[in-house]
Amino acid sequence: MLALVHPEADAGQRSQAKRKPAGVTARSTTARPLVVLRNTDRGVTARVAGSAKSRQVVVVHSQQRGVSRKLVAAVQSEPARQSFGQIYGLHDRTDSLDLKSSVALVLDQDTNEVLFSKNSEAVLPIASLTKLMTALIVTEAHQPLTEMLVVTEDDVDTLKNSRSRLAVGTQLSREEMLHLALMSSENRAANLLGRNYPGGLPAFVAAMNRKARELGMRDTFFVEPTGLSSRNQSSARDLALLVKAAHQHPIIRQLSTSPEYAVEVANHPVQFRNTNGLVRSPEWNIGLQKTGYISEAGRCLVMQAKLAGRQLIMVFLDSAGRYSRIGDAERVRRWVTESLPTTVASHKPAG
Repeated sequence: MLALVHPEADAGQRSQAKRKPAGVTARSTTARPLVVLRNTDRGVTARVAGSAKSRQVVVVHSQQRGVSRKLVAAVQSEPARQSFGQIYGLHDRTDSLDLKSSVALVLDQDTNEVLFSKNSEAVLPIASLTKLMTALIVTEAHQPLTEMLVVTEDDVDTLKNSRSRLAVGTQLSREEMLHLALMSSENRAANLLGRNYPGGLPAFVAAMNRKARELGMRDTFFVEPTGLSSRNQSSARDLALLVKAAHQHPIIRQLSTSPEYAVEVANHPVQFRNTNGLVRSPEWNIGLQKTGYISEAGRCLVMQAKLAGRQLIMVFLDSAGRYSRIGDAERVRRWVTESLPTTVASHKPAG
């Protein structure tokens, strides 16, 4: 049996693929538009033509007894899901920095001067950027950070079937859960934080939306605390307000920019790393950050960073490639450091 699994398939698909018969190996690469699946015991090779977004037909050949012949052309894969931004045509708009994100906003945190704007009013799913609001609600509720919380079946993701290294039964403090939610985007930790809020998840979500209105986030709506739901939506301008509010809390700044952290899970140390590699870069002075991804939202990133002597807030939504949001941040950093002193005041693309 041969199985073709998209590189960004959910955990359920990946676990099913792992149960392939012995002797079958699969190799996938995004650098070349070809996937090869090989049964080394039977000499069967399948080649899939097309990019990761358009693989459709697998033609299987057999090399048994030195004879090469076509066996089947029956394996199909669904095209990759389009993000909301792609469906809305937001990627059709070009910009002077050639960003890969369909939505971007760069502003001065102190003066609110917009330095760069691209589709900043568009309302899109925001994936795990949601966890910044989750952290803000937990922090401002002043719940005991040392209180021990337990992961239960209620925290297991049944919407996207995302993986987690926090096994059911794991006990960690509220601060540790907040740390993992911000740094490593742990969905079970985020859901647990909401579930342990006074009044449970319904009260927590109500507090999230109430806080959004209080901050003036008029285009923002939340339905849960993890970002797994595409119904959690916002705009770049609203998210800049959220970053500004979250940055006022030292604990959110500290935990979101922590490079790595180890916790005990099932009596074993488990190392977690920051989902944003820029926190380890000497080129950056990042005060707060959060990444996010679901297929409906594309790759997302928000940051507060000091560049060219100014405190800046950066928002990137709906970036199509796995590393393109990081590339966009680097493009903005180079543009700011090279151009800000002389040309930024007059360079303000329309939003």
